Amino acid sequence: TDRKKLHTAPVGQAFRLRPFHVLVATGGGYAGYRKYEDYKLEQLEKRGIEVPVKLASEWEVALYKSVPTRLLSRAWGRLNQVELPTWLRKPVYSLYIWTFGVNMKEAAVEDLHHYRNLSEFFRRKLKPQVRPVCCVHSVISPSDGKILNFGQVKNCEVEQVKGVTYSLESFLGPRISTEEMHFSQAPPGNSFQQQLVTKEGNELYHCVIYLAPGDYHCFHSPTDWTVSHRRHFPGSLMSVNPGVARWIKELFCHNERVVLTGDWKHGFFSLTAVGATNVGSIRIYFDQDLHTNSPSYSKGSYNDFSFISNNKEGIPMRKGEHLGEFNLGSTIVLIFEAPKDFNFNLKAGQKIRFGEALGSL
Repeated sequence: TDRKKLHTAPVGQAFRLRPFHVLVATGGGYAGYRKYEDYKLEQLEKRGIEVPVKLASEWEVALYKSVPTRLLSRAWGRLNQVELPTWLRKPVYSLYIWTFGVNMKEAAVEDLHHYRNLSEFFRRKLKPQVRPVCCVHSVISPSDGKILNFGQVKNCEVEQVKGVTYSLESFLGPRISTEEMHFSQAPPGNSFQQQLVTKEGNELYHCVIYLAPGDYHCFHSPTDWTVSHRRHFPGSLMSVNPGVARWIKELFCHNERVVLTGDWKHGFFSLTAVGATNVGSIRIYFDQDLHTNSPSYSKGSYNDFSFISNNKEGIPMRKGEHLGEFNLGSTIVLIFEAPKDFNFNLKAGQKIRFGEALGSL
């Protein structure tokens, strides 16, 4: 008679599963599993063991996309802008430096207390002398990073990593009208690739550079060129590390990206900044109208902006000039036209720094 009555709520009220929660939990768990698999592949590569390509199935890609990476990236961006107490700055930044191997001796300001928040720390500037720009070669690396792939574009396909490709037209979007371009009409061709080549005897080349979280986050102009057009593709924000790039075909076509197109002395030239998880913010310094990772977007949509209509000469960029920045590490893809005797001075997998040579004639 002295026992207390235990009042319990109905099971349906106490624990109610919603589809969104199931998707987040399942997708997040699977993303964690993929991270572990990527780590194992990296260890095998370091030991010189060639890893066979194993592409994700449609359901695996759909499951990965169920993770709300865009929402998480916006939350991460807001967190980065929160001002840290002075006493907390050094421990927080030191942990990041130790985790990702950041070389603060190259930073223009080495004092960690100077950076009020994580965003300022990620976007830190370098000392001018630590990244000399190569004057001999015509194309330099626009950023620090790792060379994933490079070479000629063949059959309208571009390689993400060895053995995994994506469609050139899906990546860049439909051909831009010649009225918006600075150079003349391309010779008639049967394929999208041939339409981009403006001069007879030239070829189309590509280079993919992966920026790790510990790399310098700004990117610069890789050559002397004129930017005529910007195309922004809203999209997913999946990880773009080499393990995921080897696993998901057309990963770069799924993700949000900003495509800058124009011309250089040999014809067509483009630089694409590809977004990734926690990299919802892609900034182009001369483009104040660009806003990435907005809360709402239509799948498969894109928006165009012409610099010819606002500035008749386009936006001239000098080799090595500041061009933009990422909120965290990501990927840059160069696709450009050049004569057949253009040669890359690279090896797949090598580390490269901004200002070093990519290739020349």
